Formats: sequence, structure tokens, C-alpha cells
Amino acid sequence: MKFLIVILFIAAAQSCNDDETPNYAPPEQADVAVNFYLTTPDQSSLIALQDTNIFPLASNNNSTIAVNENQQSQVIDGFGFSLTGGSAQVINNMASAQRSSLLNELFGNGQDDIAASYLRISIGASDLDATVFSYNDLPSGQTDPNLDNFSIGPDMANLIPVLTEIIAINPDLKILGSPWSAPTWMKTNGATIGGELKPEFYSVYADYFVKYVQAMQAQGITIDAITVQNEPENPFNNPSMVMTAGQQANFIGNHLGPAFTAASITTKIIAFDHNPDNTNFPIAVLNDDTANAFIDGSAFHLYAGQINNLSLVKNAHPDKNIYFTEQWIQAPGNFEEDIRWHFRELIIGATRNWSKNVLEWNLAANPNNGPFTDGGCTQCLGAVTIDGNNVTRNSAYYIIGQAAKFVPVNSIRIESNYITDLPNVAFLTPNDEIVVIVLNNTDTQKTFNINVQSEPITTILPAGSVGTYVW
Repeated sequence: MKFLIVILFIAAAQSCNDDETPNYAPPEQADVAVNFYLTTPDQSSLIALQDTNIFPLASNNNSTIAVNENQQSQVIDGFGFSLTGGSAQVINNMASAQRSSLLNELFGNGQDDIAASYLRISIGASDLDATVFSYNDLPSGQTDPNLDNFSIGPDMANLIPVLTEIIAINPDLKILGSPWSAPTWMKTNGATIGGELKPEFYSVYADYFVKYVQAMQAQGITIDAITVQNEPENPFNNPSMVMTAGQQANFIGNHLGPAFTAASITTKIIAFDHNPDNTNFPIAVLNDDTANAFIDGSAFHLYAGQINNLSLVKNAHPDKNIYFTEQWIQAPGNFEEDIRWHFRELIIGATRNWSKNVLEWNLAANPNNGPFTDGGCTQCLGAVTIDGNNVTRNSAYYIIGQAAKFVPVNSIRIESNYITDLPNVAFLTPNDEIVVIVLNNTDTQKTFNINVQSEPITTILPAGSVGTYVW
């Protein structure tokens, strides 16, 4: 029997084509020890467990996704969202029972929960806050080099209460902090939009990060990592700040890194946090030996460039990690297009190119895509839209849920072959489950094989749909 199975494996592997229909009649539905969760473009199935369209592997000439659990890559830190100040505000304004129910659904591990495991928050305001603020705002012309007026008070109203409730649900949640701007008195233009960090305030700004991490810890919130500047090449958001690669290397190597070390802060320092059309930026920062010693890795968005470019940075510095920290969905959203692009490029593409996480932009918004600053994003669709206590679940909710629910923190990406019509990624979980996420990147139904050693299968995936298979 073992010899026969090996022959079938070889036959399947040798017969890799992209036919949308099998050349044989599939066997009658049989029990297999594989769970198949399906999301379809028409939303008739949303992360729903299936009891059809999955069969024991029989000889055929379908495309085959071959999984090799012995060839392992990066450890996964999680999948999740950005909890912007605006997100926290609309969530915190819900009635207690409805808020608790939503947060448990988002971050819990129950049967009907999506188990999001990673959040990005802003250090000070992002452009999806109701107003622009830093933790040390002063009247024009004043400075505070000792940071005597530093306070995370603006976050106490909404962000910290919501985070505290989330952490009670998932104490292992990883949190990344990112600043959109330094306080205006530290900047060359004295404004919230654009400008650069004045060199004379590099050490002061490093202390600002130290105080931030310590203040959050005092609230019971551990900041696992920070990026030094959100979109350092973008001077247009409100707030925003420009930082060149040379400036970032100087700031990390000579100021922020030593300040964290002196304060015994173990929060990871992550460079760049922008698009992979300019891989020279993160590589230049990592090429600086002084900065390199303090840097955990580089972070990316995908508003320009190619997702495969993440591997260029990994190959240049194999000892440094890769993170994917932001991607928006434009309101009002297009579910069919959203799931196809975001699975192909991010859930599958980013992780196949070494990313330890995937974060969608903006967890929650009101029906007007707010709150947002004057000059902030007016069309950023939340993963959920909250109207009072009513919740609408949008594309990003299901994109993250289809992965986070089945790929917990400390899962390991394992090898699988890439097929253009069937982009896929595979993981080995801490519980020794194998999880394979597959997108049907075509407009026709696809029948294909997944060759996992323990139980190879043949499965059928509707056009434009996503399947998560769990062994």
C-alpha cells in the first residue's frame, strides 16, 4: 500500500497543469482528516467550514501544490490590523456589552472568533485620529529638551482603555508602535505636515521613545516593536515627517539604540516602514554598522513597488527580519477584488517573501470612514464599520480572519511550490498542524491537488475564492 501511495504522489507531482476541470470523475465524497474553510467572492461562504469538494488524492493530471514541512523559513509573529486612535474612539463609544462582544470576536479564540494576533498603534496621532497631537505639544516658540511635559494623556481617553480590554482577551497580542511625526518643536518646519527632525533634537527624540515605551508599560501594555518613522518618504499626510536613510541610520545608531540599551528596553527597533519600490533605503540603513547592531529588521507597505522586493532586502541582510505593517482598502470596497489582491500580494505574497506578519490598515471606522485629521485619509475603509452599536464586517476582516484564525503566533512558514493560477503559502503551527492557504487567482473553478505527506487531497476551489486547509 505504501508503494502504491508513493506512485500516486509521483504521478500527481509530474502532472502539473492549470486545467480548470479534472480529467476524471472525482470519487464520492469521503471522510478526510482535513478541514477546509472557504471564502467566496459573492460572500455566500465566509471563512466557513466545508463538507464537500475535498477528496482523497487519486491519480489525475491536475496542478499539484507540494508541501514540504521539513523545509522551514520564518517564524510568524501574527496577522492583524492598525488600531488607530479613530478606531479606538468608535470602538470605545460602543455600549459595554456590544464592545466586549466585538473585541472577543476579533481577538478571541472561540469557534466564531477570528483570533487577530497583532496590532499596530500610532505613537502620537496618525492621520486617522480626530485631531493631530504628540505627547509633548507646546506653544509656538517653546522647547522642552528635558521632556518635562511628556504625557501619553491623549491616549488615555480611548486607545489605552480599548487596548487594555483587548489584552485581557489575548495576553499574547503583539503590539507595534509607529510615529507619524515628532512634536512640532523638534522639526525643521515647526509644522505637523512634512519637515525633518532637527539634528539638535535627535537625542531628545530618542528619549521621547524611551518615555513612550515606559509609559505604556506602566499601563500594562508591552510594546513589542517600534518603527522609527511611518512612511519616511511621505511629506503629505497630516501628520507626517520626512527622514532620509542617512538620517535614520544616524538616529538609530547614535541615539535611539543607545538610549534603549541604557534604559534596558528590549523593544525591537524596525527600520523604514514604507514601500518596496525603494529597497535602497532599508538596505542603506542596515549597511550602517553602528545602526545595524540595534535593528531587528525592516517594515513595508505596498502602495508602490513589488512584493517580491521584500526578498531583496532579506537577501542583502539575511540575519534581519521582514515585516508588513500597512495596506489600506479604499472605501466603499470591492469584496471580490479586495480578497483576490490582498491574498495574492499580502497574506500569500508577503509571507512567501519573509514577512513575519501581515497588518491591514485601520481596524474600525464610522460610516464616513472617520475619524480622520484635516488632511488625513478620507477613504480608508475599516475592517469593521461601526455605526453606534451596529457592526458591518468588511473585506479586511475576512482577509485577516482567513489567516489569523488558523495560523497562530509562532507558526513557521514551510515550503510549497508557487502556481500562478493557485498562489499559496503553507505553515506548520505550534500544535503541529499543517495549514495551507490557497487563492484561486482565476475566473474559473479550479480542481487541484495538495500533496501533504500525512494525507494528500484533491480539492475544488470556486473562481476567485480562498481556501484554508488544515491537517
